[in-house]
Amino acid sequence: MKTTEQTLNISACEWLNILRAAGEVTRLRLLVALSGGELTVGELTRVVEQSQPRVSRHLRLLCQSGLLQRFQEGATVFYRLAWQGAGEQLTALTLRMMSREDKLFAQDRQRLAAVREDRGQRATHFFHHNADNWDSLRTLYAAVDSVENALLQAAPKSIDMLLDLGTGTGRILEIFSPRIRHGVGIDMSAEMLGVARARMTGSRFAHCQFRKADATASPYPDACAEVVIIHHVLHYLPLPQALIQEAARLLQPGGRLMIVDFAAHQQERLRTELAHRRLGFADTEIHQWLRNCVLKSICTQQFSSNEPDGLTTCLWIATTANTATNLEKIAQ
Repeated sequence: MKTTEQTLNISACEWLNILRAAGEVTRLRLLVALSGGELTVGELTRVVEQSQPRVSRHLRLLCQSGLLQRFQEGATVFYRLAWQGAGEQLTALTLRMMSREDKLFAQDRQRLAAVREDRGQRATHFFHHNADNWDSLRTLYAAVDSVENALLQAAPKSIDMLLDLGTGTGRILEIFSPRIRHGVGIDMSAEMLGVARARMTGSRFAHCQFRKADATASPYPDACAEVVIIHHVLHYLPLPQALIQEAARLLQPGGRLMIVDFAAHQQERLRTELAHRRLGFADTEIHQWLRNCVLKSICTQQFSSNEPDGLTTCLWIATTANTATNLEKIAQ
């Protein structure tokens, strides 16, 4: 994960406001709790054992000072540590200097563990009621390890911002977490996002977050990501090219798009049994969509399943660069 230092041009008045916001025991406790990842207001009230109005007031002050970020997902509001600017730097410095052995923080950690346990139970319940679908999907996929290793090999070793469009259970962010400074998984399914949040808790995933949004119209600005990944999402969409167009909008100059999906096949049952809208994709189709979005195709890799009814999985890699990069070596 990148650890580049930044010099911030911030006035003394602004800096004092940030210090005042952090300089209160409950707000320090909230910052420590959120250092392990995003939490809701209700979860934070359980951690610090205070009323929701009081916790909300503290959270509002922390957001106004730039120490926290607030995200609404339907009727639920999530909070997380700021990941850029003066707020990020002050919070990181404060957390490094504080003793985690303090009795108050230790008690908070115990209650936070109970909150995470509840999340895990809800995730288990969701998987239990969808077990048949997961079993059916697993028989279709090629060797998962091979595909994931190919993704890691094709990506930069250090990534400032990674976006996973249609994140599902968050597996892509999980495998990339050691090499990214900030990662965001976007999905429309609240249930799947609940599973992702339950799986990825703790300080080693604090730089990753999940957002409920339409992946074809994400709430992120143009050219904000070095890497965008679309992993087994296109075959569910009525207009797959719309998601590729969105990925192209989000990529920085020289950025990298990686698409994983099925090669074209004839298993019509997947439309009714697993809600697949498209029966895979031909190389020519994907390459045409990439060209339409002014993306340069680098290479395509194929991975075959060992199961009798398994499908071939493809990895398509493209870039916004005008010239080929060392990624072309992967195709050789």
